[in-house]
Amino acid sequence: MISASDFNYLKPENLNEAVKIKGEKGAAAIVLAGGGEIINRLRSGEATAETVIDLKGIGELGEIAIDKDILNIGALVTFSDILDSETIRNQFPLLWETAAAIGSVSVRNRAGEPYRDSAPALLVYDAMVMIQGPGGKNEISLSDWFIDPKKCVLADDQIVTGIKIPRPAEEYGACYLKLKRYDGQDFGQASVAIMALADKQYRIAFGSVGPLPIRAEKIEALLAGKDLDEKLIQEAVKLVPEEISPQTDIRATAEYREHMSGVMLKRGLRAAAARLTKGGPDYGTRLI
Repeated sequence: MISASDFNYLKPENLNEAVKIKGEKGAAAIVLAGGGEIINRLRSGEATAETVIDLKGIGELGEIAIDKDILNIGALVTFSDILDSETIRNQFPLLWETAAAIGSVSVRNRAGEPYRDSAPALLVYDAMVMIQGPGGKNEISLSDWFIDPKKCVLADDQIVTGIKIPRPAEEYGACYLKLKRYDGQDFGQASVAIMALADKQYRIAFGSVGPLPIRAEKIEALLAGKDLDEKLIQEAVKLVPEEISPQTDIRATAEYREHMSGVMLKRGLRAAAARLTKGGPDYGTRLI
């Protein structure tokens, strides 16, 4: 059990103050945004901290804004905020559909981190992680962000300030599917995000079927420039074992994850292609 006496708790009033503190404290300080992941790690003893920097008083980190076809999402924006955003629902429907599939209301009401369930959608949107430290601001592609399941490229003196998502230049249809044991606070057993663009290019990413979320580059190459039909979809499904490396845990066996990833890919490709032509199921319709 952790208590406030176990660490020095600081709640800066603005981002510059937060960056200054993190720069001074470095690895001895942990940043608190949504809190779910960090609190669990502190409780388990997996993480320790001399100082906790609470960002929740920094208003600019809770903003959603679009600037020249770039969606900016602050680090304090919750999945509930995303669901409530008509801008995101209309212009970034894959992100909206992903948010709808995440956890329970209590989970969605906490700021999220782009790792488990949301990472596949962010990968196919070519999202960038915005960071700030004593050396200034920087942006890092989400595809370069993860090092291992518990580590990213963020330096000890830096803070994540948000996510930047470019709107695809082409019209697109998309689909997000998440396999889980039950509704509520359950991480996905497997997930896939699919984007079908008007120029017959496809973006596909899997989650929870390997140590890290991953773009399915072999499947994308197979589909590129082609019209989807059932034969092509079956060929894509056959490549799934070459793209993912699922493991067995308390949620599912590796074999089940691999099989259902193929099922989800098949359904997701059909839905994304149909949505591209203004057909198919409404965004938010559960397909698995």
